[in-house]
Amino acid sequence: MESRVACCLVVVVALVAGAAAQSATNVRATYNNYNPQNINWDYRTASVFCATWDADKPLSWRQKYGWTAFCGPVGPTGQASCGRCLRVTNTATNAQVTVRIVDQCSNGGLDLDVNVFNQLDTNGQGVAQGHLTVNYDFVNCND
Repeated sequence: MESRVACCLVVVVALVAGAAAQSATNVRATYNNYNPQNINWDYRTASVFCATWDADKPLSWRQKYGWTAFCGPVGPTGQASCGRCLRVTNTATNAQVTVRIVDQCSNGGLDLDVNVFNQLDTNGQGVAQGHLTVNYDFVNCND
């Protein structure tokens, strides 16, 4: 009986840890000129990492959310992050937007499409600093 309780406790702790790993605070977000509206939301033209798996998804799926490259610091990486959505919040203004992960990066945060970056940069400080400080949460994309 004790081993069964211990096993259940381990499972519960793992689930809680997994849920906690799905968000991050005070993350650096830069911007990239994907401008998907100018390339018909084409992953191959944009040469994004997730094109291998998601380039043939319907146009309505590819254009439903703004684009971001995902670089952590917590959450799935590589193919496991492709197509997932994040709710990103500007810590200075609380402006929020939901984005879809289409690419990888190595800056340790997010590399938002410039249009998304501008939506979040409601006080102009992101452009002035060259980055925003954001929080993110993994959310359902509601495809």
